[in-house]
Amino acid sequence: MRLSDLERYDQITIQCHDNPDADTLASGYGLYCYFKSRGKTVRMVYGGKYKIQKSNLRLMVDKLKLPIEYIENPKECKVEGVLITVDCQYGSGNVTCLLAETVAVIDHHQLDREPIPMCIINPNLGSCATLVWKLLLEEGFDIGSDAYLGTALYYGLYTDTNQFSELYNPLDMDMREAVDADKTLITLFRNSNISLKELEIAGIALIRYSYNDDYEFAVIKAQPCDPNILGLISDFLLQVDAIKTCVVFNEGNDGYKFSVRSCIREVDASELAEFLAEGMGSGGGHYEKAGGLISMKLYEEKYPTLHSEGYFNNRMTQYFDSYELIYAHEYEADISLMGQYVERRIPVGYVKLDELLPVGTPVTIRTMEGDIDMKIEEDFYILINSRGEVKSVGGETFRKRYEFCEGGYGMEDGTEGPDYAPVIKNRSSGRDLRLTDYVRGCIPMKDEKIYAMPLNRPVKVFVPEMKQKYMSGKPGDYLAVRCEELHDIYVIPKDIFLQSYVPV
Repeated sequence: MRLSDLERYDQITIQCHDNPDADTLASGYGLYCYFKSRGKTVRMVYGGKYKIQKSNLRLMVDKLKLPIEYIENPKECKVEGVLITVDCQYGSGNVTCLLAETVAVIDHHQLDREPIPMCIINPNLGSCATLVWKLLLEEGFDIGSDAYLGTALYYGLYTDTNQFSELYNPLDMDMREAVDADKTLITLFRNSNISLKELEIAGIALIRYSYNDDYEFAVIKAQPCDPNILGLISDFLLQVDAIKTCVVFNEGNDGYKFSVRSCIREVDASELAEFLAEGMGSGGGHYEKAGGLISMKLYEEKYPTLHSEGYFNNRMTQYFDSYELIYAHEYEADISLMGQYVERRIPVGYVKLDELLPVGTPVTIRTMEGDIDMKIEEDFYILINSRGEVKSVGGETFRKRYEFCEGGYGMEDGTEGPDYAPVIKNRSSGRDLRLTDYVRGCIPMKDEKIYAMPLNRPVKVFVPEMKQKYMSGKPGDYLAVRCEELHDIYVIPKDIFLQSYVPV
């Protein structure tokens, strides 16, 4: 579905979820501006027990002139045309049910009910505002045509990703950088964010922690509050010397919102957030700060008798018990347990960076796997496969392992991979270069051999060139060792290994 598919309706009602937050308001306003520009009769509404009360949201509505209406008697409200629920799903517990013959859904939360025919749901995004921004761009809508829209979208993303600390999807990052936001208003909203009641909530939460001495983690359940308060509590908690990782959560109508923090390199907060939400929601963020949401419906189906504090404590312990740590420089691989393999000669793409930009240019390479900040170096290459995944190699390594080839590499038809086309962002000029526009083909050498074996438990592999991070492997993935260098150890995902390697 596209926004233009809904233009056949002359009357459009955009419904934000009950107890609106900045993201649902921003997303609703983006849709409001679009359909208004198409000459439609548009309303932007919300229901629930209470009108908007938080200071920052009242300021947002006032300063950005958001045309939001409160529905006091939902049973008397009959929607003509189409009803679009935004940042929520029609029939969910966090949105008042309005009578409507035709319904569409635009949301970024996990699907927790039967999908309706007209819906756009992307749970991998940090905010619904990003999804609406993407939909507007697809229709060629000028975000700057409204003086307040860019600020609204920016603030929606800002609040839903805990002040950008839980920002991990490249589309979210692109939106943050693309929209023209009034930073003076953002500062005003930000500094009106915590009420005296929420200050009390934070204080009470901090004295009700549970602590695991073996793994040095803490878990706190807070009272219902703005998601940013969870981040505030977890940031403060991590300053305690005995706490190395923590999770702070609360319960809302739609599920459990949680915030994760880590100050040790052995725990990637983003990975931990994904682990906590696995199968029931979504999670992600940065190495040190992350967060997520677990669907209440899916949680109750999976754990009908387990209270939430028990779940988070148990799941945290399971995480620490589950993996093996491998430090490549000291690890002695038992190659007698491993098979020997050679890489198939499958073409991949390459870009020689100093042919695109001058040496020394500061750039960010943005991919689905995250941002890579660097300066252009002489004789340095980026490799990209048909799924849009990238890795960087020096010229000496490149020439030792690859040779040039004629023809394409699997993306020559313009395919952008499953979600995102990697981009080089020139931090000096602000110009973006899409990697796939400059790629040429290369192919692995015939004699590149490795030892490998499938993993039967999760591992974290630390290599010298990745001083602050690690490579993760899950059961079924392959632990690989280069035959020529037994301390050159890395992880190959199962699907890539089966596609790319054959036994010698």
